[in-house]
Amino acid sequence: MELPGPLPLVGNPPLVYRFGVFFFAGGVIPNPLDFMFQKVSGLGSTVETAAVQEGGQNLYTQALPKKIKYENLVLERGLVVGSPLVIEFNAAMSMFKFYPSNVLVMLFDHTRIPIASWLCMKAYPVKWSVSDLDANSNSVMIEHLELSYQRMQVIRL
Repeated sequence: MELPGPLPLVGNPPLVYRFGVFFFAGGVIPNPLDFMFQKVSGLGSTVETAAVQEGGQNLYTQALPKKIKYENLVLERGLVVGSPLVIEFNAAMSMFKFYPSNVLVMLFDHTRIPIASWLCMKAYPVKWSVSDLDANSNSVMIEHLELSYQRMQVIRL
């Protein structure tokens, strides 16, 4: 019996530069100002395992699933002054007040139709930084926003 060859690609693979990030205050109301970012990273998860030795078995160790661990969601953009997201980060970093929200990252095709998305649930700020101030540089100041989240749901449309 002959094995089938590689499956043909349907259309073109998606490009990574067509995306949007949507914050939902209180889990339902979208933030209309903070959706454009230069870079998004941290959309990933890992199954942590526990090693279990079987009695009398010396050739291998069982690896049993223990829990899911999610990476932090890291967002980068040019510095924005006065946005609701900056106000939320400021409240977390200066007053230790947290207001978790759902964050939806969407990937679009060339016609701006969503083709994939990742919903990060109950996200809250854990790190905030800006690029270095440098009198010898002529570059845009970049704001780095890092969020931890409880769970992620991958959605393929």
